[in-house]
Amino acid sequence: MNKKLMVLLCMLLTVSLLAACGQQEPAVSSGDEDVEFEGVKFKLAHVVNEDDSFHTSAVKFKELVEERSEGKIEIEIHPNGTLGDERTLLEGMQIGTIDMGVITNGPIANFVPEVAAFELPFLFANHQEAYEVLDGEIGKEILKRMEDVNLKGLAYGERGFRNLTNSRRAVTTPGDMNGLRIRVMENPVYIDTFQALGANTVPMAWAETLTALQQGTIDGQENPVVVIHSFKLDENQNHLSLSRHSYAPATIMMSLKEFNNLPQDMQQIIQEAAQEAAEHARAVNAAGEELQLQELVERGMEITEVDIEAFQEAVESVYEKYEDQYGAYIERIQQQLNR
Repeated sequence: MNKKLMVLLCMLLTVSLLAACGQQEPAVSSGDEDVEFEGVKFKLAHVVNEDDSFHTSAVKFKELVEERSEGKIEIEIHPNGTLGDERTLLEGMQIGTIDMGVITNGPIANFVPEVAAFELPFLFANHQEAYEVLDGEIGKEILKRMEDVNLKGLAYGERGFRNLTNSRRAVTTPGDMNGLRIRVMENPVYIDTFQALGANTVPMAWAETLTALQQGTIDGQENPVVVIHSFKLDENQNHLSLSRHSYAPATIMMSLKEFNNLPQDMQQIIQEAAQEAAEHARAVNAAGEELQLQELVERGMEITEVDIEAFQEAVESVYEKYEDQYGAYIERIQQQLNR
């Protein structure tokens, strides 16, 4: 090979190498749809048993996400508080050690105070009023606020309308509450509500409550019918008063960090599946409540209605106390419901 040809080949090779070095690998980001998503496995935790509506939400959510992501997102459900109580789960989601959860509204209020507005006593007259607000502008606004504390609120499932149980006597008026030791969630609105009704409030986590009821260190508690039924509270609670004093959502949520790490198409799947799972749990609750009440009666529980107007009058002080904190939300909710 002559010298001129060799020089020409060397020059061509040098140019090719320089061009190759100038090419950069495409940037990889969580929202880049051009990057192949290899998949992820999430742990979803809640604190109640498999008969509860929380688990109904979780199972439906898992099914929808896994199907629509074609198996790229797997969800492993951990019920019964095996990964911790609700405060522990919320703190875990904040730092990314817990991926997902279905969490009662009450404990969330310790992180995002605005959610407690939904649980002011007798705010909603029925389920449809609650759904209209939660699925509308106000509900979405408060879900968005959860991002300020590194949580991703996805949708409002259902805890339901809460009712009072106790082991001592039938309660039909606020006066019947005097002296009863009632467990409430560790949430100021619930504490103030039951103090206004005359009870001795005992704030505690749910896992501790079951033991306290069995040992008789508290007289009663308040929860939706599905909880009373699924945890067989009739075994040590003789009286159920259908007070329907508060409607409680149960938020399907996840770590904001983990949500942001997903590509946009997977984020959309997560969002849509959460809303559908929430609506599914609501429907299951509605269909099952009458049967659950009937079974509680058959198992020996005495069920009574309460004087709603007397209860409403007794808790007026709660609205006065929280006027500065939640007054704007209360006004917007009442406007939305045409009151």
